[in-house]
Amino acid sequence: MLSDTEKELKKQYLDLLAEKYDSEEKVATEIISLESILELPKGTEHFVSDLHGEFHAFQHVLRNGSGNVQAKVHDIFDNRLDQKTMNELIALVYYPEEKIKRIRGQFNSKAERYEWYEKTIQRLLEVITYTSSKYTRSKLRKALSPEYVFIIEELLYKSNKYNNKKDYYETIIRQIIKLNQAEKLIMSLANTIQRLVVDHLHVVGDIYDRGPHPDKIIDTLIDYHSVDIQWGNHDVLWMGAYSGSKVCLANLLRICARYDNLDIIEDAYGINLRPLLTLAEKYYDDNPAFRPKKHPEKTPSESERLQITKIHQAITMIQFKLEAPIIKRRPEFEMESRLLLDRVNYQDRTVEIEGVVYPVENTCFRTVDPRQPSALLEEEKEVIDKLLISFQESEKLRRHIDFLMKKGNLYLRYNGNLLIHGCIPIDEQGEMEGMVINGQYESGRALVDEFEKHVHYAYEQKDEHDDLSTDLVWYLWTGKYSSLFGKRAMTTFERYFIQDKKTHKEKKNPYYHLREDEAVVKKMLKEFDLDPEQGRIINGHTPVKERDGETPIKANGKMLVIDGGFSKAYQSTTGIAGYTLLYNSFGMQLVAHQQFNSKENMLETGEDELSIRRVVDEELERKLIRDTNKGVELQKEIDMLKALMNYRYMKKSTHR
Repeated sequence: MLSDTEKELKKQYLDLLAEKYDSEEKVATEIISLESILELPKGTEHFVSDLHGEFHAFQHVLRNGSGNVQAKVHDIFDNRLDQKTMNELIALVYYPEEKIKRIRGQFNSKAERYEWYEKTIQRLLEVITYTSSKYTRSKLRKALSPEYVFIIEELLYKSNKYNNKKDYYETIIRQIIKLNQAEKLIMSLANTIQRLVVDHLHVVGDIYDRGPHPDKIIDTLIDYHSVDIQWGNHDVLWMGAYSGSKVCLANLLRICARYDNLDIIEDAYGINLRPLLTLAEKYYDDNPAFRPKKHPEKTPSESERLQITKIHQAITMIQFKLEAPIIKRRPEFEMESRLLLDRVNYQDRTVEIEGVVYPVENTCFRTVDPRQPSALLEEEKEVIDKLLISFQESEKLRRHIDFLMKKGNLYLRYNGNLLIHGCIPIDEQGEMEGMVINGQYESGRALVDEFEKHVHYAYEQKDEHDDLSTDLVWYLWTGKYSSLFGKRAMTTFERYFIQDKKTHKEKKNPYYHLREDEAVVKKMLKEFDLDPEQGRIINGHTPVKERDGETPIKANGKMLVIDGGFSKAYQSTTGIAGYTLLYNSFGMQLVAHQQFNSKENMLETGEDELSIRRVVDEELERKLIRDTNKGVELQKEIDMLKALMNYRYMKKSTHR
């Protein structure tokens, strides 16, 4: 039963709805339209993860729809065109502008070029007809370039059954070519196909760090027609920095220095690193442990490499110092063991970890006061304060973080599946692990919800730098019970300063071996109010070592891990260049990608760099929009429209 307040709110809503649908016929038409849409096949979902700034590889996967474009072209033309011609058409769809430039010089005459235009337009129209067959005309229209909507619709829906319009259609094509619009139309058709083969994109975390162009990835996503994001640990690091966390800022600057990606900070986001360089030049020298990793797109000079090495040391020491006050004021974080600057014997150059004394090497402790190891120098304070202001004042970064906050969450329940970047913290028995936040013990879904609440609060209160919410954003990056980190401790200090590699090992949460167990995965799905029999968990974060025989399909298909190594830094370990996932009305397919060499190779050969598609499952009955999240929303609209019809009827009856 509705309360009086709820009844009044419903009445007000129905009155507003009545203004939009001011006649019974309009209401009926909308109900008919929505009921019909429910019976269409569900659109194709495209899942990608752990992009790590690899813009060119991501762009390629986005343009080819993880092989969806290739599959559609083969479906239509396998018995009509040879492989070379199909490859040419596929490359044209992926990179229309560049492909057209290459083709221009291949024609011997204007007539030959015009013939190619006509054939290509007709073939692209066939692909659009096929790829749009499960969409309404209204949805297709929105996917078309506004400049050519009339022309494309006329050609798509042409009918010459009574031989009355043959000259009409021929004139359209002829005039397109005569008025020098053919190439622009071809590019428009190709872009429409790219959009139609994927209805919705899921980015399951980690857009930032390691690779060179995360900013370009986000610019692409901002313009994408339908997308959601599940934040990764590296994304939250950047979000935390923008939200006022100096320690998050120090971490991301350290990672950029480590991977020789400081250009992202200076060139992409316009943040001046000169104060940090001045500090670094004053206190630090060359240090082999801090030299940047080789960059795939550039080779720095010796002087540039030395500058980066010094910056790397300076920001690392600032990071270690900034971590200590948080650990001390938040005992509930259980991170006292990470106060390693306090455990260093600065005279004999050793450190004690878990009762064992290790020598420390490649040290850079010139700014450390052994009496107060975590105390920042005034110069260090000034540098990190200036950097934080610059970070928060970057217009481009503000736009990108705003987008991540608007489109992102820590997890998403979508069409019966759970999308989460990292993990659900559990113990060895598969029970939900948790921690005390604000005096309240939280675990499982409630814990992740609490983390997300604090991410939002930190973002909304950017001037509060040392509050619980800002500290928790950093905890998500590195904490024992973080749903993003998924390990017991981050051994950054050990990796820089201790030679014994046993100390480098980061023990993973039991989630990462128990996710092979179907019963445990079903329990986690149930924790998030999803059907454990029908649902799946879709995960990123940990590269799948296919080279070692690891499979991304776990727990009898209940768990799918799609981080296969987009990042070039991982590809020597994984043996591939990433997994993506497609989920259409017929079922799920996992796609393994070979290393993306170059756009030039694709334009030259037309051969796509995909590996085998693996069928995860096939639906016994084709899934319809009715069976999706979108279907639930549409059904609510239908129910409200039917309530409006009934409301009008009741009002009429009252006035009789």
